[in-house]
Amino acid sequence: MQNSLYNTYVKLLAFDLLSLTQTPSSSSSVSEPTFSRRGIPLSRAETLGTVTLRDYKPHKFLRFLIDDGTASVPCILWLNHMTSPYLARRRRPDDLRLIADSAARFAAEVRVGVVARVRGRIGCYNGKVQITVSDVFVERDPNAEILHCLECINLALNCYNVLPGLGPGPDPALVPGPSSICKENQAENAE
Repeated sequence: MQNSLYNTYVKLLAFDLLSLTQTPSSSSSVSEPTFSRRGIPLSRAETLGTVTLRDYKPHKFLRFLIDDGTASVPCILWLNHMTSPYLARRRRPDDLRLIADSAARFAAEVRVGVVARVRGRIGCYNGKVQITVSDVFVERDPNAEILHCLECINLALNCYNVLPGLGPGPDPALVPGPSSICKENQAENAE
C-alpha cells in the first residue's frame, strides 16, 4: 500500500512539490534519488500555474518555471529525442518520432504568461527538485488555477495524508472530503 502513489501523477502545489524529501537511491543500478511526501514514495507529479520563465535551446531542451502562487517549479522538456544516442538504443525510430513531435508541439505552446498544466517525472538538477515534462496542456479555463489549488488541498488532506502507517489525518468532520461526501450521497440515496 505504501507504493500505491509511486507511478501516479500526484497533484501538488508548488511549495509541497519543492519540499519533498529526497533520499539517495538504495539500488546500486539506479543513481537517481527517490522522493517522498510524509514517507510515501512519489515518482510523478502534476502541477498547474503561470509560465514565468522560458529558456529555449532548439533541438536540445526547453527549461521553464511554473508559478502557482505558492512557489515556482522548475520544469525541463527535452527536445533531443532524434539526436540522443541514449534514446536511440532504447526506443524504436517510429516511437522516437512521435515523442519528438509531441515535445516540439508542447514547446511551441509554452509561452511566458500562459497558464499551463504540466505532468512529468520528479527529478533533481543541481540538488533542486524539478519536473522532467512528459506532457503540457495550456489551460484556457479561467477557473483552472483555483480548481487545481482546491483539488491539491483536498487530495493532500483526504488522500495523501491518510495512508496506513502515517497516523490519522485531519478530523473528517471538519474537512469535507471524498469520504464525507460519499456518506452524504449514500444517506440521500437511502431516503
